[in-house]
Amino acid sequence: MRHVLYGRCVRCGRTYEAVPDLVNCACGGILDIVYDYDYIKTVLTKETLRGRRRTMWRYRELLPVEESTAPTPLRVGWSPLYEEPRLAERLGLKGLWVKDDGQNPTGALKDRASAMAVAKAREAGAEVIACSSTGNAASSLAGNAAAAGLKTYIFVPSRAPKGKVAQLMTFGATVISVQGSYEETFELSKAAIERWGWYNRNAAINPYLSEGKKTVALEILEQLDWQVPDYIAISVGDGCTIAGLWKGLKDLYAIGFIDRLPRLISAQAAGCCPINRAIEEGADWRPMEENTFADSIAVGVPRNPDKALQAIRESQGLVVNVSDQEIMDAQQLLGRTCGVFGEPAGVTGTAGVKKLCEQGLLGKEDTVVSVVTGNGLKDVANAIKACGEPIAIPGTMDALLAAFAARQVVVS
Repeated sequence: MRHVLYGRCVRCGRTYEAVPDLVNCACGGILDIVYDYDYIKTVLTKETLRGRRRTMWRYRELLPVEESTAPTPLRVGWSPLYEEPRLAERLGLKGLWVKDDGQNPTGALKDRASAMAVAKAREAGAEVIACSSTGNAASSLAGNAAAAGLKTYIFVPSRAPKGKVAQLMTFGATVISVQGSYEETFELSKAAIERWGWYNRNAAINPYLSEGKKTVALEILEQLDWQVPDYIAISVGDGCTIAGLWKGLKDLYAIGFIDRLPRLISAQAAGCCPINRAIEEGADWRPMEENTFADSIAVGVPRNPDKALQAIRESQGLVVNVSDQEIMDAQQLLGRTCGVFGEPAGVTGTAGVKKLCEQGLLGKEDTVVSVVTGNGLKDVANAIKACGEPIAIPGTMDALLAAFAARQVVVS
């Protein structure tokens, strides 16, 4: 890869050749992929992007893949970025955009990481990929691998929503439901991968996966015609996604596509916020219980805290913790003002933006992009809890009128 220099440990600085099956440093630190930006500037311009297919692979010069590596089969990336003036006015913001990454093939931003995993597994000559996940990484891997003809072994905690497990089974994955926490699930997957030599899709071990996730940042800026917002908000669990988001922004700055960097907003569930707590306390992170219904970010022992904490601090970012009720309220708010249906973890970033506006930390001079990381159909049970059941009546006008009166429905 002419444009990639090496992988560098974020803890000790040791460098490694960027081979397809690259994993963590010997010291335990995750690696950062380092690019030759001077070379990239000679082969990638804004003009060269214009005629390319609208998928994550349009940014190949900023991705750690060989020139000969074919794009993965599913259409991953280029999810819509909606400008939302009504919601911006309601929250008191100068401008607000919603990036709906639930429109990816399996309904989540993590398709970006899984597509990268499939591409690198192909380069490594692997036939089996495995990972642990609370749900979205699992379903995204199973779907992208199935499309590429690769076999998958997926480890999920037993609390994973049935909709996500159904996706896994439909895609033909071998699913292991672990009766324990995400931490226990991760450790079992790690041991199994080491035992059988499967390709490792765990984002906190495989440094290439954040490189896939960073394409959400590249798209946001291109869709904004390279005009930089003041803030980008995203939900945080393991820390890999916000790390990838920041890496993509820094890539664009390094090659001169943008002239400044936005600040990040790290939104976590109040019942499981070890990364945000570390920022608030100015201390090392400590494990927490996984006490939130937002399963995709219910990570009490984050596996990529180093990059996540670095991203928040470097960007002079804001951290905000939201209750499950605030998450449910944000789900309804997005649905009713924007027509965007996000799962609980997917709308946590928006819940954070709303809370920061209420606290006066964001306001009428600020422009914000909020990333919705997963589709609401992945967790219908909690959506029903949030919005309630429909009006159920016999098929008569009298019954309809009586139901409207009972619920105080005003017909216009």
